[in-house]
Amino acid sequence: MPLLVTEAPNPGIIHYETYGRGRPVLFLHGWLGSWALWRPTIEALGQEYKTYSLDFWGFGESRGSGENSANLQSFQVDSFVEMVNQFMDKLGIPKAAVVGHSMGGTVSLNTGIKYPDKVVKACCIGSPINGNSLNLLLKLSGVPAFAFIVWRFPPLLRMFLRIYSRFMAKDGKKMAAMINQDVSQVTMESFFQSIGTLRETNLTDQLNKITMPTLGIYGKRDIIVNPNQRHLLAKGVPHAKVVYIEDAGHFPMLDTPDLFLETLRNFLKIK
Repeated sequence: MPLLVTEAPNPGIIHYETYGRGRPVLFLHGWLGSWALWRPTIEALGQEYKTYSLDFWGFGESRGSGENSANLQSFQVDSFVEMVNQFMDKLGIPKAAVVGHSMGGTVSLNTGIKYPDKVVKACCIGSPINGNSLNLLLKLSGVPAFAFIVWRFPPLLRMFLRIYSRFMAKDGKKMAAMINQDVSQVTMESFFQSIGTLRETNLTDQLNKITMPTLGIYGKRDIIVNPNQRHLLAKGVPHAKVVYIEDAGHFPMLDTPDLFLETLRNFLKIK
């Protein structure tokens, strides 16, 4: 369902899906993704929690102000943090657990840093603490000239994603179908601006501001974000629980769904 956000500096339409009832939990997707990544998770956890799965501005069905003007601030990582803040205000959610995958996990941690009174628990999954941990191709995607060339040849982009996605998860065919569907809803501006600012993000020196319960989940076979980022999280947030899954890649919710769901459910139960 759509939600209109009118506050400056990032007005726009936020699309989100909600399911269940209970304490609120927000789910944030990664780069090139959408709320659909979380469908199995929110269907399972909706028996215990009120779940909200958001599309970031420029992804899925959400649209930010940058798409109608020369202002691209809507697609920056910091703007996504503010988007979460405004979303909670609009829906009257005073506090919530925030769970994010990849870029969404970086946003989750950053929201906990900037709005500690609103985030009761923060979870990141395969997320960069330092943007330098991104795969080289993702770093290049944040360069406007490179993104422009890629965007000019959609068949080439789709072919590349179809091949590359087979190495992202155990079920490569399912992964390819999901990514191609999500990419069809992404704009060029959100494509390069979001990954460009993620590449420049470094939360290392701010992690000590995270005081709420924190969970980090990383897969050993991750080819998108270096799983050694788990060490930065553990060092910067000593009270964090860090789970390292040997048999998972960048999408542990797809590779090891039972273990992932059990880990997340146990974390959310912590008081």
